[in-house]
Amino acid sequence: MKKTVIASLAMMAISTTGCAISTLNTTKNGRIIEFKSDANGFDTRTFFYEGEKEVVAFDAQFTPELAKQSIAELRKYTDKPISWLVITHPNPDKFNGASVFKDQGAQIIASKSTAEAIPGVHAYKEYFFVEMAKMFKKDEYPQPVSIDQIFNGKTHLVLRGGEQIELRELSHPGVSSTQTVAYVRSTGALFVGDLVHEKAHAWLEGGIVDGKPTPTIDAWISDLQEIASLYPAETKVYGGRGVTVDLKTAVKNQISYLRMAVQIVENQLKSMGSNSREFNSSNSGSLYKELANKFQEHFPEYALPYMIEYGVYGLVQSKLQRVILKSESNRR
Repeated sequence: MKKTVIASLAMMAISTTGCAISTLNTTKNGRIIEFKSDANGFDTRTFFYEGEKEVVAFDAQFTPELAKQSIAELRKYTDKPISWLVITHPNPDKFNGASVFKDQGAQIIASKSTAEAIPGVHAYKEYFFVEMAKMFKKDEYPQPVSIDQIFNGKTHLVLRGGEQIELRELSHPGVSSTQTVAYVRSTGALFVGDLVHEKAHAWLEGGIVDGKPTPTIDAWISDLQEIASLYPAETKVYGGRGVTVDLKTAVKNQISYLRMAVQIVENQLKSMGSNSREFNSSNSGSLYKELANKFQEHFPEYALPYMIEYGVYGLVQSKLQRVILKSESNRR
C-alpha cells in the first residue's frame, strides 16, 4: 500500500506542466550558463562553466531528452566543447542524462562513493518509475553509463585555458548518501547539487542505502557547516534547485529550513499518535498534501511545494515507527 501511494504522489509531482529555461551569468573570469528543466524533470538545474577553451557541466538531468535540451540551450551562448560532466551526487536527475554528455565527448567524473552508489540508486528508481509509477516502459528507462574518472576525497580539474576546478567530497551524507561540491576559485562559484534549495522546497527522501530511503538531516546540516568553513562567505552558491545566493545566506537558510522540516514532520506525527499509520494507507495522499500545506505556511515564499508531497515520505517513514511504538507504549 505504501508503495502504491508513493507512486501516485510521483504522478502528481511530474504532471505539472511548465517550460524549461536557460540563464546566462557573466562573472569576472568566465561565464556560467544555467539550464532549468520544468517539473517533468523535477525543476532540476544543470550548470555549465564556460572557460577560455572548453565547458564543464555539472549534473546531467533526469532524462537524455532533457540533457539534450540543456546542451541546446548552452549552444545559444557558446560552441566550445564540453570536456567534463561532474556528477555531484547519486540521484537520477544528476546521472540519468549522462550518456548524452558522453556522446558529446565529455568525460564523466564522480567521487568513488557516488560511483559505487549509482547502481543501487538506479535499480531502486528504475523499479519505482517503471513498475510502480508506470512512467516508463522497462526498455525506455535511462541506463547509467560508466564513470570515466573516479576520485577519492578531493581532486582538481585543470582546464586547457589554465582554469582549475576543485572537486571535494564532503565528510557526511547530504541530500543523498554522498555529496560532492565543485569550486571555481577564479569566479567565486560553488556548485553544490541539491545540497542547497534556496527559496525552494527541498528533496527530503534521503539517499538510497541498501535499497531504502535513508534521510540524514543532521549529516546534511554538517555538510552545510563544512562548506561554510571551507569557502569565503561571499562565494556564490549554485544549487540544484531554487535561486543562486551567497554562501553565508545559503547555509543559514538551508539549515533553518531543514530543522523546521524535522519539526513539522515530528509535530504532525506526534499529534496523530497511533493514527499516524495512515501515512501507510490509501488515505496518505491527503496527509502528504496537508504536510505540504504546513511547509508552505512556514515558508510562504518558497517555490516547488510538490517536492514535499513527493519527497518528504523518506523523512516521514524514518520518524513514523518510533512515534507508533511510543503511542502504543503510552496506551499500556
